[in-house]
Amino acid sequence: MDSIGVLMACPMNSYLEQQLDKRFKLFRFWTVPDKSSFLNSNKDSIQAVAGNATAGADAELIEALPKLEIVANFSVGLDKIDLAKCKEKGIRVTNTPDVLTEDVADLAIGLMLAVLRKLCESDRYVRSGKWKKGDYMLTTKFTGKKVGIIGLGRIGMAIAKRAEAFSCPISYYSRNEKPEINYKYYPSVVELAAYCDILVVACPLTKETHHIVNRDVINALGPKGVLINIGRGPHVEEPELVSALFEHRLGGAGLDVFENEPYVPEELFGLDNVVLLPHVGSGTVETREAMADLVIGNLEAHFQKKPLLTPVV
Repeated sequence: MDSIGVLMACPMNSYLEQQLDKRFKLFRFWTVPDKSSFLNSNKDSIQAVAGNATAGADAELIEALPKLEIVANFSVGLDKIDLAKCKEKGIRVTNTPDVLTEDVADLAIGLMLAVLRKLCESDRYVRSGKWKKGDYMLTTKFTGKKVGIIGLGRIGMAIAKRAEAFSCPISYYSRNEKPEINYKYYPSVVELAAYCDILVVACPLTKETHHIVNRDVINALGPKGVLINIGRGPHVEEPELVSALFEHRLGGAGLDVFENEPYVPEELFGLDNVVLLPHVGSGTVETREAMADLVIGNLEAHFQKKPLLTPVV
């Protein structure tokens, strides 16, 4: 298979890059200064694209690669792939579900604790020597808080199970109510936000969920509420979130994702009621290696004409 061209859309994981380089003819797209000329020169050689949450395969790239057969995504989210165009052209699409669920759910709980118990601020308090001058302020209890989850898929369910261990009542919003689930369902995000203490964004990014957390939702969550986003940055109307935190219309936020990554609103840097992470939800050695193995496994299965491991399209 070393003659099969695979286009790696951006730098994503050194282990994945090494494995792709061993097995295929690897093209590193981010190293190419003139992308149009490169695609024109190599359009008949590239049969696969490896993408992630930063860069995938949009309609323009797909049209530029007439021999493209498969897009293997190093992520569970598919918002960087034009699925309609892939379906139209018969291009297969895979992602990396399940293997990252536990890590992302763990991080969501970590963000809840970090925001409510002010773990990052407490750490800075000790390091700066302020403890010698007096005790740190009292913080907010996590156990028993009402947790509302937008999107009760694999990750949403894993977060719910973990929060239940902290005696947190769980409620949720999704496109459809899930009768087999005992958690309370709310038919709108505003109603869910008004009920809960902590609102977690855990749904896929689609046209329908873009800015699903807007001013109305933030106001419903209120000055004691906390927003946790481990989904995608564009789920949240970022300027509204920033102003709500500044104006104390929202109690706090734990954010692993942002609207224009890696750029984060600088207004957030001085706030002590927000915890900021650089999109590391699945960022453990073990999980990233498992994700890479899935990408490789899907590519090998496709070109060996075997069933895909995790097909989307």
